[in-house]
Amino acid sequence: MLNFFNKRIFILFIFPFILGGITVLGFMPFNLFFLNAISLSVLFYLIFYVKKKTLSSYRKKPFLKNLFFLSSSYGFGFFLFSLYWITFSLTFDETFQFLIPFALILIPLFLSLFFSLPIVLIGYFIELKISSIVLITILFSTVDFLRSFVLGGFPWNIWAYSFSWSKESLQILSHIGIFSFNLILITLFFLPAAMFLRGKLKYFFVSFFIILFFSNYFYGSYKINSKNYNQGENKITFKIVTAGMNLNEFKDQNLVISKLIKISEPKEKQKTIFVWPEGVILDDSLIKKSKFKELIKSNFSKNHIIILGANTKEISDKDTKYYNSLILIDNDINIIGEYNKLKLVPFGEFLPFERVLRKIGFKKVTTGYNSFSKGNKKSIITINFDKKEINLLPLICYEIIFPSLIQKKNNHFNFIINISEDAWFGESIGPHQHFAKAIFRSIESRSFTIRSANQGISAFISPEGKIIKTLKSTESGNIEIDLPILKSKNTGMNKDLIFALLLISYAITFLILKKFKL
Repeated sequence: MLNFFNKRIFILFIFPFILGGITVLGFMPFNLFFLNAISLSVLFYLIFYVKKKTLSSYRKKPFLKNLFFLSSSYGFGFFLFSLYWITFSLTFDETFQFLIPFALILIPLFLSLFFSLPIVLIGYFIELKISSIVLITILFSTVDFLRSFVLGGFPWNIWAYSFSWSKESLQILSHIGIFSFNLILITLFFLPAAMFLRGKLKYFFVSFFIILFFSNYFYGSYKINSKNYNQGENKITFKIVTAGMNLNEFKDQNLVISKLIKISEPKEKQKTIFVWPEGVILDDSLIKKSKFKELIKSNFSKNHIIILGANTKEISDKDTKYYNSLILIDNDINIIGEYNKLKLVPFGEFLPFERVLRKIGFKKVTTGYNSFSKGNKKSIITINFDKKEINLLPLICYEIIFPSLIQKKNNHFNFIINISEDAWFGESIGPHQHFAKAIFRSIESRSFTIRSANQGISAFISPEGKIIKTLKSTESGNIEIDLPILKSKNTGMNKDLIFALLLISYAITFLILKKFKL
């Protein structure tokens, strides 16, 4: 048995795969964040171990090649267990079912490069010293930042999200942003490795970051407990409505609309903004039909506005463009606000290399044959309601995972409206991980987030990340609350600048430690 654990296949492939895989337990819905500290710290020593073994039993194999296998195995385990639920979306259409094994393997395999490339880059510099921990922290946090932008970006389960359970620890996000917090958190996760290093510097290093962690926690606790939103602010009544319907039920549009109207329970004289889920209307021609107009007109009054998801189209002389949209309608079916989704899901909402793949029978996973087009309109929707001007920031489905969408210059808004459809992923961990991102966006912008998902977690989230009211993943019903009109507190690109400055300070620290061989 001991011989097996010392074999190259175990050290380079099996063990790092297991290490990467257990990190899924550090994120929602499990929140066993300490496992990430164990995983990263053991990974640090494993890199050094492989470097040492390369000089002996592995010497016939190039060191960088060994390191690539090690880090790719770790990354593959990380992404396989974090993202396996993506393949659930391929089970709804027989056309895509043969792709399940490919998606299950190839997506995590590609994303594993975000681990293997930085580890290969720093492999020769890894030593059992504090300077090496600083260096690997720099690389890991930089790669998480790049993963948020490369090829459209996919900032899913960066390490910071494993702290979604600790609202007190997250309050600093509104000042420094998620990537700076991620950098500090990665350092904390490597602290167990630092404790086993030689020299007295480790005590100062570990003590500094532990003090920093608890200081931030106490600051966050003070921030949460000192805020009171009930003292004289103007308020708006919002009602989240969700039906918990299966995807195949959406083929009967009249059934969908009728059910949502019934669950909405509108009160004629109460001024209310209703928030329905994503993709309620699959064909925007439904809006023009008399039966639909009659349903809305007879159930809603002039005191009501409905926010909902719809598939819309734009017809021109050249072509017809289709959009995944969020629209606002009044009881006369006037569209008083519209937003077309900016961040589209590859294969889910548009088909890459469409001209080639369409010829062999492929289409996007979601309803309809044609790919959605990327929106290019202004993100903020401004409306006047109940004699108050309200600025809404719409984010459709997985757009909520992108910090950049709330950090744009002049992006001043009062509420984040996030509509989603997580039925594609069943009762897996996917909807829980998805919901965790909404908590971060609320805290970063100091805004209320109003999230409506047909299946998935619907909730009102406070600017401090507290879940005020919620509906469970497959629950049908509505939740209502009066929310104060607050102005978001964005600092534009300053949060990315803070991250850059922190990286520079870490780099200077590394060079100093390296010079003194610490």
